[in-house]
Amino acid sequence: MIRDDIKAALLTAMKARDAGQTAALRLIQAAIKNRDIELRTAAAPADDDVMITEVLQKMTKQRRESIEMFEAGGRTELANTERAELAVIESFMPAQMDEDAARAVIGSIVAELGASSVKDMGRVMAAVKERHSGEIDMARASGLVKAALTA
Repeated sequence: MIRDDIKAALLTAMKARDAGQTAALRLIQAAIKNRDIELRTAAAPADDDVMITEVLQKMTKQRRESIEMFEAGGRTELANTERAELAVIESFMPAQMDEDAARAVIGSIVAELGASSVKDMGRVMAAVKERHSGEIDMARASGLVKAALTA
């Protein structure tokens, strides 16, 4: 499980006295803990790895946006800190599908659902998210679904 991998990596980083890695791993654990608290009121708990992957994706998106803003503001030292955190976060994320595999998966879902126009985009995106949420970036998937439905 990803949660166990993160705990083991934190212990290793603490023993190695790697302050940057330790701080990034603690941020990850804090975000996961916050999500656990949010889900206490939810009806049914989701698969733990799926939930953690969603948290990591959100953290990745935040870091990328921060890097862009820091670079635009001329704050390279802060951008470098964010890059280091991003590298740690991405090391725990499952491998992403390449472009061709994503197109193939989306094409099969479109065919399976019988989607024929952009009006069906919501149904297709819901199926893609349900089946492949950790493997495909949803922003990229949105563009691919739209392209598949307009072709």
